[in-house]
Amino acid sequence: MDLKSDLTRAIQSHSNVFDNIERKEMIEAVVDNKEAIISESGALATWTPPESTGRSPKDTYIVKRSESEGNIDWTSKNNIPLDEETFNMAFQDALELLGGKEKAYTTDRVVGADSNYALPVKTVTDHALTALFTDNMFRPVPDDISKSCFHENGFQLLSIPYSKLDRKKYEGRLRKLPNGNTGDMIVAMDMDRRLGVIVGSAYMGSVKKMLFTVMNYLLPLEGILPLHCSANEGEKSDSALLLGLSGTGKTSLSADPTRALLGDDEHGWSDDGIANFENGCYAKMININPEKEKDIYDAVMHQDDYLRHGSMVENAMVYPDGRFDYDDERFTPNSRASYPLRYLRNIKDSSTAGHPKTILFLTADAYGVLPPLSKLDPHQAMLWFLMGYTSKLAGTETGITEPVATFSRFFGQPFMPINPDVYASMLGEKMEKHGTQVYLINTGWSGGAYGVGKRIDINLTRKMVDAALNGDLVDVEYEYNELFHLNVPKTCPGVPSEMLFPKNTWEDKEAFDKAAAKLAQQFSDEFDKSYGHKNIKENVVNACPGK
Repeated sequence: MDLKSDLTRAIQSHSNVFDNIERKEMIEAVVDNKEAIISESGALATWTPPESTGRSPKDTYIVKRSESEGNIDWTSKNNIPLDEETFNMAFQDALELLGGKEKAYTTDRVVGADSNYALPVKTVTDHALTALFTDNMFRPVPDDISKSCFHENGFQLLSIPYSKLDRKKYEGRLRKLPNGNTGDMIVAMDMDRRLGVIVGSAYMGSVKKMLFTVMNYLLPLEGILPLHCSANEGEKSDSALLLGLSGTGKTSLSADPTRALLGDDEHGWSDDGIANFENGCYAKMININPEKEKDIYDAVMHQDDYLRHGSMVENAMVYPDGRFDYDDERFTPNSRASYPLRYLRNIKDSSTAGHPKTILFLTADAYGVLPPLSKLDPHQAMLWFLMGYTSKLAGTETGITEPVATFSRFFGQPFMPINPDVYASMLGEKMEKHGTQVYLINTGWSGGAYGVGKRIDINLTRKMVDAALNGDLVDVEYEYNELFHLNVPKTCPGVPSEMLFPKNTWEDKEAFDKAAAKLAQQFSDEFDKSYGHKNIKENVVNACPGK
């Protein structure tokens, strides 16, 4: 079944197709179609149905077929297999839905700032807002796209965000909901045919994250390492990558006035250096502080005529006069904004740079036992890359009790489909080849766990980050931490030496030892569960805390 040809025919036979229209026309169509309203600043405000306020991981599938199934880690909870027949059914149903819509919109963009592996992406949708999102987030097709290894085999996405599938038709094919019904939503990728289909998920992140997942599948097969990270570059062309889960400070620390931003979320590392995947940002807006996150706030909230603006705010409270209230999370704590990178002040237009001199892994350890700063050799770096650790704060009826260890492989588990040893090995090889220094920065608690200790002051964290980026930590003396297998510097410019060793900051030393041992055991257990049979090198296994 040639679904790409079917999609082409569907576009050709539709009576009202808006093909790659100008940005202003997209924005005008969004408003005319009542897909969004104009806020006080000129940005667009939109809301999704309750089931679409975030990604739908249990409705997100990858087609499983014999010729490529060995590339994917099917033991990962996020890699849910789908048979080709069901994918074909869903795609055909989406085509039928498109044919019944009054309007259709198409955009042709690429994902990837490096023309050597930019992935052409055609998006077909019945919503102008989805088309505008791809204009914000994906890049214009470069003049030299013929250089791309994907030039002749791009990706095509069909998105019908507000319609639903027929539940009865998909019984036994899609998941059962808690109420016993069959799901009527699908976000599915066919990596081999380079096709995607979205029906019923109006969350814009479903579009972005599908293409991120596709790139994370395709690039390693071309010898390119995809990374869920932000990237910036100093005045001496020294680039750096920052990896970290939500709450670790990645956004704040990567926004450095002395360094140009390449991008805040997704990059590739090839033989030529690093390159951003995207053309824009998709930032969380809940509780945004206009002073602490001024660049992001201004990108969304700057005043402009709505036809020139095009920033999109999704699922935030808006008052009748068009003012946003980003502190109101009654609808969802996941309100988001999409805007082009060019709306930020300190960016590098090319979104590319040379090989990273420094990589920072960020974690927010609420147990208060990890050193605030550690240097990682290649095997240690591969281990911490595999684990993607941070900790979240658990809540009960009587308040927050104790931290919960959170592990997300490669700091982006839902979007890293290939077998884990592939990503980890590529990182180690590139580190050694290019002399890249990797540091673990703990932005969490010191002097005790959450509730006893205090969050490490961000000004001290910035000094540690600066020291790592400036090369001030290359020749200092280190002490080896036996439990966590980390190399801890004895000194760091601008940071009290005693706080570099967390046990020094605890009054109750016995409590520290117990908390540290508990966290190390959680690392060991998680590693065994996720990677015990995944062909991980022994030197990497030995770098796991608790082993």
